[in-house]
Amino acid sequence: MTRATAVRAVLALAVLLTSAFLVATKPPRLGLDLRGGTQIVLEARDTATASADRETTARTLEVLRKRIDALGVSEPALTQSGERRIIVELPGVQDPAQAVDVLGRTAQLAFHPVLGTAVPGTASGGDGSRVLDDETGSPLLLGPARLTGGGVKDADALLDTTQGLGWYVTVDFRGDGGGAWSALTGEAACQPPGDPRRRVAIVLDDQVVSSPQVDPGVGCGTGITGGSTQITGSFSAAEARELALLIRGGALPVPVDVVEQRTVGPTLGAAAVTASAQAAVIGVACTALFLMGVYRLFGALAAVALAAYGLISYAALLALGATLTLPGLAGFVLAIGMAVDANVLVFERAREEYAQRRKRGLAAALDAGFRNAWSAIADSNITTLLAAGLLFFFASGPVRGFGVTLGIGVLASMVSALVVTRALTDLAVARGWVLRRPAVTGIAGLGSVRIWLTRRSPDLLRRPRRWLALSAAVAVLAGSGVLVRGLDLGVEFTGGRLVEYSTSRTVDAETAREAVAAAGFPRATVGASGQDAISVRTGELTEADRARIEQALAEVGGGATKLRDEFIGPSLGAELRRGALIAVGVALLAQLGYLAARFRWTFAAASVTAMAHDVVILLGVFAWLGKPVDGVFLAALLTVIGYSVNDSVVVFDRVRELWARDRSKPLRGVVNSAVLQTVPRTVNTGLGAVFILTALALLGGDSLTDFAVALLIGIAVGTWSSMFTAAPLAVELERWRSTPPPSERRRSAKASPETVRYPNGAQV
Repeated sequence: MTRATAVRAVLALAVLLTSAFLVATKPPRLGLDLRGGTQIVLEARDTATASADRETTARTLEVLRKRIDALGVSEPALTQSGERRIIVELPGVQDPAQAVDVLGRTAQLAFHPVLGTAVPGTASGGDGSRVLDDETGSPLLLGPARLTGGGVKDADALLDTTQGLGWYVTVDFRGDGGGAWSALTGEAACQPPGDPRRRVAIVLDDQVVSSPQVDPGVGCGTGITGGSTQITGSFSAAEARELALLIRGGALPVPVDVVEQRTVGPTLGAAAVTASAQAAVIGVACTALFLMGVYRLFGALAAVALAAYGLISYAALLALGATLTLPGLAGFVLAIGMAVDANVLVFERAREEYAQRRKRGLAAALDAGFRNAWSAIADSNITTLLAAGLLFFFASGPVRGFGVTLGIGVLASMVSALVVTRALTDLAVARGWVLRRPAVTGIAGLGSVRIWLTRRSPDLLRRPRRWLALSAAVAVLAGSGVLVRGLDLGVEFTGGRLVEYSTSRTVDAETAREAVAAAGFPRATVGASGQDAISVRTGELTEADRARIEQALAEVGGGATKLRDEFIGPSLGAELRRGALIAVGVALLAQLGYLAARFRWTFAAASVTAMAHDVVILLGVFAWLGKPVDGVFLAALLTVIGYSVNDSVVVFDRVRELWARDRSKPLRGVVNSAVLQTVPRTVNTGLGAVFILTALALLGGDSLTDFAVALLIGIAVGTWSSMFTAAPLAVELERWRSTPPPSERRRSAKASPETVRYPNGAQV
């Protein structure tokens, strides 16, 4: 065993032991879409007296935290997002209406003197404002506020069992609040009993919640002392507790609006976890069997490294405290398939090295395989990290969780391939029985695909423009679906409300649509979303409207249970649409810039054109199929962009290597050789991901099925475009770039009519 092998083995063991310790001692942080509950996104609103800046939003968050603590929700989470937004997570809360009401109320508490009974037509305003009496319903004329909620220290709801007052609220004052209360009640006590002016109006959000008369025992000018008082008003237990909660929580510095609300039932979350776990187990098992079938012993060691990858990436999620969401689970499972790519790249390069330099032995071939595959591994993973980073910065909610999971998965896959797999394979080739039987390693032969290509040596790029024309025709045919049928933008991008129910018996979409229309919503979009599940999407939808829809579906389905409830405000929907377009545009530009720096601008332009080709086809296919384009689709789309550029990077990395050996060779032949040499890697990597995605498509539920279908389409299209769009386009761009002016071409032709050489050394 060499020193380098020993170091890698110790490092791999340390990483695995640390990961195992984290998994055993730290519980995962599941998102609300996996454990059930409600997520509410609030946005602070500017007013005439205050603007919603970052500091104001932070103060608002603290007030909301007090209110939520008083609600008694287990493990709530509040985070500030940007300058104006606050994300509130309430695990276990399935009916968010009360929570939204409590969180969104500004709770502007004020204590006013009553000036008398208002005359009809009296103008409202700061002095002499006209409000309704909470007891008699008659209008009261109020004076200016003498005390606000800022002077309140605490409040509590109590039940009086001795005097029969029922539920009431005690209020304790702080600072000057007690003195202001004494002065206010002292002035009121100077009026005769029964006179409206003997009353004090307690106003919450411009509504009188109580207007009690000052007790006859209170002296004129003295008022109620002691720094506390009681609010009575025939409260029920719930009303008294809510009032005490709002007073104790304090007033919001600025009003807040609900711009997003998501509610997921616990059964749906549990089913998603189970389905994803099953998909991961089945997909990894199939991938492991495939690797062992193709690469034998090294394939089995790569399967062990894949299991190590799963352990490392999961431990990294726990260590970072990342929230595991439903798309995040999909990203976790998908990254397992992508982790195959690095192993396949290494093993295929090792096969080539062993075939060319058999006398040097297995260890030398393996070392050369890791060394030669490094640039392609690094470039392909960096481009995927770019896509993951864009998801994190431009997406929101669960899709951002997908970006985090994908990014961690990419880094963990590099560790598993370059450290764990390297350590295991180095130890294997040092064994004597392996050296005596090199065929058992799986790299001593070229493989059936490479052998077939070597014998046939097809000239795939003999007519590159035909491939480009065919790719353009497919893109136009698929893309026409966007113009003919249009994109079914999800509620995330359009704004509105999406409610999903499970029914006791199967209900087809048409029957459900008729029931919802009969309930008063003929324009609602109704569709089947999985087995015995109906989704209803519409614009404005109140809680009363939602209850009517639920009742209608219960009548035709023998009962209805709410699985999911999502609300996106119109401003947020427009913002998410804009963010999605920016994310895709920046992804293309970022890939173009990176590839231009790593390769040639012609290769970069060809790769980005191939990516755009894949994006158009994927959008078009989803348009023709009528599938929703939502946040999960955006995650799939950016992943397809990363996968597409991965394939192109591997091809162009081989082109760069082959062309560097002999610049005098025509580029078309070099590119053709590079495509043929990378086909085994492309096929094997694609199949590794297909196993995982097929399991997700069959077992992952409605949303994950669409995600998996999008990626299966993306893999097929990306494999095609890397060979038959990016490669021939690079040849054509280099031909155009290298073509001299007509006068120079004539001089060159006279000098050498057979071969034209250009200043950069290229031949075409």
